[in-house]
Amino acid sequence: MKTLKDGIIKFQQNYFSEHKEVFGDLAKGQKPHTLYIGCSDSRVVPNIITKAMPGELFVVRNIGNMVPPFDSDKHQYRCTSSIIEFAVNVLEVDNIVVCGHSNCGGCKALFLDERELEKTPMVKEWLTLADEVKERILKKDLTPEEREFQTEQLNIVKQLENLLTYPFVKEKFDKKELNVIGWYYIIETGDVFNYDLDEGEFKLIE
Repeated sequence: MKTLKDGIIKFQQNYFSEHKEVFGDLAKGQKPHTLYIGCSDSRVVPNIITKAMPGELFVVRNIGNMVPPFDSDKHQYRCTSSIIEFAVNVLEVDNIVVCGHSNCGGCKALFLDERELEKTPMVKEWLTLADEVKERILKKDLTPEEREFQTEQLNIVKQLENLLTYPFVKEKFDKKELNVIGWYYIIETGDVFNYDLDEGEFKLIE
């Protein structure tokens, strides 16, 4: 707890004091340009990766950077879905980024024995959002390293597909009023790969 309290003091003395005008403007309201959908992994911090200032990113993070497909009847996963709805229909963001990463525990958990998930039944249910990814990967003959890499990237592509099942997202995307973006972040190198929707492959951002 002391570490967190010391961090607050340093924030107030340094970062906040240097950006007082920014925070003063933010107190009047927010107008983020991007909805960032990422993994809850503590090693992946969107504002550090993008160097975004406060007020630029509207963020939702969950296990495995998942996007529940649109379901107007069940509304089973309301948290992430409601954030997408608010970002697009109220905040009118210009971009939606789905960012996955290397060494993802959520993607690894897809292949755990069911007994290993007994203590986390809610996590187990959540991971069913990537069942199609798991099935496609299991059909391939891969080394453990290849399986990890391909699962993480295929999961990003699947979540982009799920994102476009939201009618209000698809409408704006088709009208070129909204960019839908997939990123793959490598923790150990800092590299970020962008998914090319036309060519169907990840390309290094440089």
